[in-house]
Amino acid sequence: MTKVHREAAIHFKRGREILLIGHAGHPEVVGTLGQLPKGAVVLIETMDAARSFQPKDASKLAFVTQTTLSIDDTKEIVAVLKERFPDIDGPHKEDICYATTNRQLAVKKVAPKVDAMIVVGSPNSSNSQRLREVAEREGCKVSVLVQRASELDWAKFGGISRLGITAGASAPEVIVEEIMDAFAAHYKLHVETVSAAEEDEFFPLPRPLRNEAAAAEKAAG
Repeated sequence: MTKVHREAAIHFKRGREILLIGHAGHPEVVGTLGQLPKGAVVLIETMDAARSFQPKDASKLAFVTQTTLSIDDTKEIVAVLKERFPDIDGPHKEDICYATTNRQLAVKKVAPKVDAMIVVGSPNSSNSQRLREVAEREGCKVSVLVQRASELDWAKFGGISRLGITAGASAPEVIVEEIMDAFAAHYKLHVETVSAAEEDEFFPLPRPLRNEAAAAEKAAG
C-alpha cells in the first residue's frame, strides 16, 4: 500500500469525501479508487474539474495526489480547490515524490538553455511523460522520450549545440550512459551535471528491522 493509498484510507475512516488529483488509468490512481467503496473517491484530472466539482459536504473534504504528476499542474489544481474550499484537508507533506520533484525542477532549469531534451523512460511512465511536458512548457523546441539509443531519430538533432538528458525515476542509469555514448559517436561531448536539490532525504527502517540490526551489530561487536 502506497502513502497515497494510506492517506485516502485514513480520510475515509474520518468521514471525509476524498478528491484524488491524478490521471485516469494510472496504476496508483486505479489502486486508490479501487481500495475504497464506489463514490468515496472522486478523480480530479483538470482545473476545470476542480472548478466544477460539487461536494456532498464542503466541511468534510480532503485531497490526495498521484505521486508522479507535474508539480505545476498539481499546484494549480490544488490552488483552485483551496480557493473554493478553504477548509479542505490536504497532505501534511507533498505527495509528489522528492525524486520526481527534483528532476522536474532540474528540467525547468535546463530546458530554456538547450536546443533539445531527451527523457529516458517508458511511454507508459507517468513521471517520464511529465518530464517531457515540462521541457516543452519551458521552451525546449525538441523534447523526446526514448527507451534506448536505437530509438533516437538523428534527424531531430542535426545542428544542435546543447543537449539536455534526464531520466524517469525508474529508468536505469546504464541507458542514460548508452545514449551519451551514441551522441559521443556523432558529436564532441562536454558533460555538465545540473541538479535542483541534493537527494539526502532519510528513510528509517521499520522498528522491527531497526531492532534486529541493533542486535546484530551488538553481537558482532
